[in-house]
Amino acid sequence: MKNIAIFISGRGSNMVAIAQQVQNGILADCCQIKLVFANQATAQGLDIAAKMGLPTACLPSESRKRADHERDIIALLAPLQIDYIVLAGYMRLISPVLIAHYPQRIINIHPADTHQHQGLHAYEWAWQQQLTHTHITVHYVDSGMDTGDIIAQTTVDLQGAASLQEVEQRGLAVEHQFYSQVLKQVLSS
Repeated sequence: MKNIAIFISGRGSNMVAIAQQVQNGILADCCQIKLVFANQATAQGLDIAAKMGLPTACLPSESRKRADHERDIIALLAPLQIDYIVLAGYMRLISPVLIAHYPQRIINIHPADTHQHQGLHAYEWAWQQQLTHTHITVHYVDSGMDTGDIIAQTTVDLQGAASLQEVEQRGLAVEHQFYSQVLKQVLSS
C-alpha cells in the first residue's frame, strides 16, 4: 500500500476523482491519501478534501523562493512517509529541491500532448487550434514545464464541440477517469 500526497492549487476536481477511487474504487487496494496539500490558502479543494475526511495542509507559496518553500514541504511530508506526490491542478513549477527528494515519484496530469503544448490553457489552445481531438498526458515531473517522461496518454474527442466550455467538460471527464487508471498501474507495480 503506497502513501500519496495530492497537491492542488484550486478547486481540486481531479483530487476529488482520485479520492473517490481511493475510498471505494480502483485505487482502494493500492494507496492511501496521507495528505491533500495546497500552496494557496484560498484553494477550494482544501475544504472539499476536509469534508471528505482527508487530512489537509497549506503552506502558501506567494512571495516565497521555490527552494525554501519546497524545503518546508519536504519537512511537512517527512513524517507521513510519502511514496508518491500526485499533482492535481498544482499551479507551481517544481524545483530540483523537491524532485531530488522524490525522483520519478512526482506525477502530473496535463490536458494536452506535452510534445505539442506545455503550460497553462491547454484546452483553450486546443479550441483555438480547432483540433478534432486532443490528448491527456500523465507524466513524471522533472525541472521543466510538462517535459518529464510520459507514463501514459489518451485521446479526447473534440469533434462537434461548440464552445471552449464543452472542450473543457469533455477533457475533464476523461481526466477524472484516466488519472486514476494510470495511478493504479504505477502504484501497483
